[in-house]
Amino acid sequence: MKKLHIFLVLFLTAPILFVTAQDTVYFKNGLMANGLHRYGREALYTDLLAYQLYNNTLQQPRENSIAGVNDEQQEIKWVAVNADSLNSFRMPRQNDVRRQGFFNSGYLYVTYTADKERTALLNTKGGSSVYVNREPHTGDPYASGWLYIPVKLKKGLNEFYIRSGFRTTASLIFPVKPVSLNTEDPTLPVIALQNNNASLQGAVVVINTSSKPLQHVKITSNVAGNEMVSDLPLIPAMSTRKVPFSFNAGSIAQKGMHEMKLLLTDGNKTLDEQHISIEAVEQGESYSNTFVSAIDGSLQYYALTPQSGSGTANAALFLSVHGAGVEAIGQARAYKPKDWGTLVAATNRRPRGFNWEDWGRLDAMEVLNIAKKKFNPDPRRIYLTGHSMGGHGTWFLGATYPELWAAIAPCAGYPTLKAYGSHDGKIPDSTNSLTEKILLQAGNQSDVIKLAENYRPLGVYIFHGDSDRVVSVNYARQMKKVLAGFHPDFAYKEYPGGSHWFSNESVDWPPLFNFFTSHTILPDSAVNTIDFKTSSPGISSSYRWAAIQQQILPLQFSRIQLNRNLAAKTITGSTQNVQTLKLAVGQFGKGASITITLDSLAPLRYSTNDAKDSIWLQKQNDQWQIVAATGAEQKGPQRYGTFKEAFSHNMVFVYGTKGNKTENEWAFNKARYDAETWYYRGNGAVDIIADKAYHTDQYAGRNVILYGNASTNAVWQILLNDSPVQVSRNHVSAGANAWSGDDLAVYFTWPIKNSVLNSVGVVAGTGIKGMNAANANQYFAGGSGFPDYMIFRLDMLRDGSKAIELAGFFDNNWKMDVKNQAGSK
Repeated sequence: MKKLHIFLVLFLTAPILFVTAQDTVYFKNGLMANGLHRYGREALYTDLLAYQLYNNTLQQPRENSIAGVNDEQQEIKWVAVNADSLNSFRMPRQNDVRRQGFFNSGYLYVTYTADKERTALLNTKGGSSVYVNREPHTGDPYASGWLYIPVKLKKGLNEFYIRSGFRTTASLIFPVKPVSLNTEDPTLPVIALQNNNASLQGAVVVINTSSKPLQHVKITSNVAGNEMVSDLPLIPAMSTRKVPFSFNAGSIAQKGMHEMKLLLTDGNKTLDEQHISIEAVEQGESYSNTFVSAIDGSLQYYALTPQSGSGTANAALFLSVHGAGVEAIGQARAYKPKDWGTLVAATNRRPRGFNWEDWGRLDAMEVLNIAKKKFNPDPRRIYLTGHSMGGHGTWFLGATYPELWAAIAPCAGYPTLKAYGSHDGKIPDSTNSLTEKILLQAGNQSDVIKLAENYRPLGVYIFHGDSDRVVSVNYARQMKKVLAGFHPDFAYKEYPGGSHWFSNESVDWPPLFNFFTSHTILPDSAVNTIDFKTSSPGISSSYRWAAIQQQILPLQFSRIQLNRNLAAKTITGSTQNVQTLKLAVGQFGKGASITITLDSLAPLRYSTNDAKDSIWLQKQNDQWQIVAATGAEQKGPQRYGTFKEAFSHNMVFVYGTKGNKTENEWAFNKARYDAETWYYRGNGAVDIIADKAYHTDQYAGRNVILYGNASTNAVWQILLNDSPVQVSRNHVSAGANAWSGDDLAVYFTWPIKNSVLNSVGVVAGTGIKGMNAANANQYFAGGSGFPDYMIFRLDMLRDGSKAIELAGFFDNNWKMDVKNQAGSK
């Protein structure tokens, strides 16, 4: 840093002191108010400041002025705060702030007076989001430091409301170049010298602070004289995007750090040049590979510790899932090489990511499938383990996909988010509100204790330090008690005096891997008894030769308990909350006449066709019937809802341009805000396009997230004209229900016609008040539950669930279902 210049700027509000270093301005003084909001892992949220902001009743804060009134009818006041020598605003100890919980319910208000209109990069650390002159942008709640948000400053007073954490830093950087590369958050492989490294991929962030989108730009990489040129996707104006590029590291022959030059160009014009380091390791050491994710088309990575020795035939595969704040490469390096298998570590999309739920779950499955294809392990010897948050991930993935694992080993883990405290104020299970029960129902997949029967066919090794102060050993003891009630094959070990992390043996514990050696996955032909539960066939539908295709009550727990007798040619058993069931019957042999008796109802008879034969059964009028396979137009494992499901299959964000200036600005700003959040939370990248640029042929096979309504977004008529939920200016209809006003917000999902897999996710409002009410993107919080549709008023930000007009699930034919919805009416 160059010489510092300190100066005082006076405002009508609290004085703001800035420290400048070159083109950087650090906020030093501000105002803080506590107890203004509650955001958690759920669709429901309240925010008194945002409510006032969207209603145009928010008064410019002054010291000791009233920011709002809390649930106890106590006044919430703005309090002056000062940054410390590290430019951090810390939670003060006076005024009972600690009790009010500044770290998760407060706002920090700072201002900047500009002498002219200009652009800047906003860097906040510790805040989860920020309003910049009323525009929403994502924050950096984990204080990673690499998030830079392009913002437009107006001449005069500029206001920043930061939804703050325990410790918050904020600064403005005035860039010298309108377009630049940010290499602080790269996605790069750690290259193994024994591999062919001539064609690899990495990713870095392009920052576009110009007023025009970047098109036709390229990155040229140079490693030891080897150049490769990569075309980049479009980067919208005043935005950032993480972009993939190719590079040739084939000339690297020594272990260590090596330099790569990156050149960003537009035609013959050089926009920026940066240098970045890549690491090379020797044979036998842990390394990492990158891959293009099917979730969003972005570049991700996984790490691995290769098998030692040369005997790779019938080798095992270990999937290890890391704890909060841990990189996958660090996770892999905690394990010594095993002579009987390869260990792979997925990323959860970020070191904190999604708690191994939602897109963290999908990332783990992508990496598992890649590893199976790459290393061709013995299919009977697949194992799952993880530590801390990854211990939760082990419990969760083990219960969700029991047929994938021979054994699992959660280390220092907790079973559920809500029990551990990561639920961030989730609706209590004891709620009497039918609407809140619908919202809770949408998150049932997180409750692994209610899925505990799925652990029965797995070996389970529970490992925990008995002096762990981060994740209490009581969680391990809780799960030991749960398993003791039914499980025939689990082991339990408390490490005496063990803290949360006492050494690499916190994960690389020899008795744990010895336990794995004695467990294998049986072939389907040897499994004649099934006891399987799921809360959603869209997440987990099958175990072995049986699959729950559809439920009677969506996202309630479903269970099948089945017995197959190959000699007697029978399948018998019971079902709970199952509408449609698929059974693979090829094991009986071609031409076998089998009898199926479920729930003590009338038996069904069927003659098998071949070794791959399957039948579909459906419960109709309290009787089971053999039916045709469920069609793609119906709900099924391939596409089941909920709203969050639409954020997959390489989704594209489509903002409306048919509205008025305010509506169009909201649509673009909201799409950009979601893209910022997706990048931060999920290391993701997404195409943002205008409605007039969308064509079904060009974007075939991709999900769509639509921002706007039928009056403001031209794509509505293309994809949503047959939807039972319709939103236009000042009006919403859902089946037989209708509401009026400009303050209605709507989230819902809908299948794309003539597509087996793809869906539209809709973020809509009936006017600018309703659109703003839809700004909060809690759907990116891991483990948060959203139903198929949710219609609410802006008043929800103040009154909670009372202002939800309707929330619920479509039936199995994607029709409105009055039995599975609730609301204010």
